[in-house]
Amino acid sequence: MHWLFGDQLGPHFLTPGDDGPGRDTPLLMIEARSVFRRRRFHRAKAHLILSAMRHRAAELGERMTYVRADTYRQGLEEVAGDRPVTVHHPTSYAALRLVRSLPQVTLSPARGFLVPMDDFAAWADGQGGERLRQEDFYRWVRKGHDLLMDGDAPAGDRWNLDHDNRQPPPRAASTLQVPAPFRPREDDIDDEVRHDLDRWERDGDVAFVGRDAPRAFPASRAEARAALKRFLTHRLPTFGPYEDAVLAADPVMSHSLLSSSLNLGLLDPAECVERAEAEWRAGRAPLNSVEGFVRQIAGWREYVWQLYWYFGEDYRRSNVLCHTAALPHWWSELDADAVEARCLRTVLSQVRDTGWTHHIPRLMILGSYALQRGWDPAAVTDWFHRCFVDGYDWVMVPNVVGMSQYADGGRMTTKPYTSGGAYVHRMSDLCGPCRYRPGDRTGEQACPYTAGYWAFLDRHRERLGRNHRTARPVHQLGRLTDLPEVRRQEGDRGDAPP
Repeated sequence: MHWLFGDQLGPHFLTPGDDGPGRDTPLLMIEARSVFRRRRFHRAKAHLILSAMRHRAAELGERMTYVRADTYRQGLEEVAGDRPVTVHHPTSYAALRLVRSLPQVTLSPARGFLVPMDDFAAWADGQGGERLRQEDFYRWVRKGHDLLMDGDAPAGDRWNLDHDNRQPPPRAASTLQVPAPFRPREDDIDDEVRHDLDRWERDGDVAFVGRDAPRAFPASRAEARAALKRFLTHRLPTFGPYEDAVLAADPVMSHSLLSSSLNLGLLDPAECVERAEAEWRAGRAPLNSVEGFVRQIAGWREYVWQLYWYFGEDYRRSNVLCHTAALPHWWSELDADAVEARCLRTVLSQVRDTGWTHHIPRLMILGSYALQRGWDPAAVTDWFHRCFVDGYDWVMVPNVVGMSQYADGGRMTTKPYTSGGAYVHRMSDLCGPCRYRPGDRTGEQACPYTAGYWAFLDRHRERLGRNHRTARPVHQLGRLTDLPEVRRQEGDRGDAPP
């Protein structure tokens, strides 16, 4: 019997081979209620995961034994007993510990990623093992998988087209004016999931955050393929230039919305990047958009997965800035209505309503605010894990601990990713109607991000002053005549919603 976890749902997890199940091997999937008891997940995330698992079980028919149990261990014992079971490497340390504790289970290598873990470890060891830069890794992957390559040279003679992909949103536009992304239609399985979640909540068995709404992300291979096709055909050409831009009325812009499908295993990353490259070679999409998309998958997603395992489980406890403040109630409950700062209110409401927002709001609005306030990075990581439909342990530990909260002191990134309100003002339309002014550090209209940025630099001036990428703004602290007022103001702000 072969055991499929709920994020191993695509056909590439069942391809026969030395490390795969046979074509007729019986399959097992376990829906463990305890997963939803341990954390208050976003309701939309719980719905998506269960819908995807049940859709896959229905597709596989009699070959699949689908068990609803209290725990994975209980479900495995109920169906398999002492019989041998195989499973592909799971995507979290907790699941890996469980698998290794079960004597009848044989562990096979991970699938759903481009680079085998051993190959990455050899590459990382060759780089010295500590400061592993994503750009170096990305180029290595491009060469090894012949992605966007012309012989030994990168397509267009440039590895990195970020300079072309950092445009602010079009002036006077409330939306990007591109075709809408694929949206699925719910079916009887979705109805069943919704009724089950309602019942569990009524019984007090589980609790969720966020709002319930019609499912917005693919829950089957067919839906995921349709979403990929629509992105490649209608949205990829405009993806690159505006991938970092934010519009209040257009939360999806030209983004692919494929992260949840990739992380559920409904799509293979290889098919995504290869089909995107084919669009460029056919002249249907510009190189900068295709390179930006390939970078997100073959570069960043792959890099995050590999670092999660390479750095080890203790990495999640990194906290070099000694940030220990608890998350305030309004943040934990996604209470966007309590917030006056328009950028934060807009993004928090997107998370509340859909369980998703794109990477710049995650990093430069949500993550930046948490970093400036000194919140416990482990709690921030858990919040992102629970509240995003594409959030998994392997995704959020490096992304939040390393990238967003700089809790590792620079093992993953060269500087903290935080800024004053000027960045948000430049890259979005969020600041115009806001009661706060991005240029004000003090006073009634002081932008929480601008004041918070200087207060953050002030608290950590010794460490950040030694970093060549933050030394200049730290030096500018000495020129701020209102710095004492900034300190008092931000101390008084505390955990109140801005």
